[in-house]
Amino acid sequence: MDPKAVNDEALGKNSEPGGSIKDSGVLADVQLLWRELREQGHDRFRLVALETQRAGMSLVAMIMAGVMTALLLSGAWFGLLAVAVLMLIDHGVVASNAILLAIVFNLLLALVLCGVIRRKSRYLQFPSTLRSLRPMPHGQGKKEKF
Repeated sequence: MDPKAVNDEALGKNSEPGGSIKDSGVLADVQLLWRELREQGHDRFRLVALETQRAGMSLVAMIMAGVMTALLLSGAWFGLLAVAVLMLIDHGVVASNAILLAIVFNLLLALVLCGVIRRKSRYLQFPSTLRSLRPMPHGQGKKEKF
């Protein structure tokens, strides 16, 4: 008998180069890669869902603040009209000063609500999702912090 044939029979059919031993390692790597890609996709969709929720809440807050601002500005306008009428009727009456203070208060509150709208508007741009979609610079991997 040929010694080479005996060795091939002793090693079995998997002794060929590129046999199933190497294939199973590649298959495991492909499965691991697929699992990681699915997990990353799930994480991204979860991030988008959370930011959509935050954007919706910010939009509702902005709409409420806008409606309140419109009401306050309307009140300020009517207050200005009342002051003008009262000043024409009564020069220097204390009631007009009180109405003027109410107008100043309404205008200050309207400015505060405009600030709320400005702060909430930045969440409508999905900043964390955009940041996560940017490629990482070369040489910057995940660094563990201890």
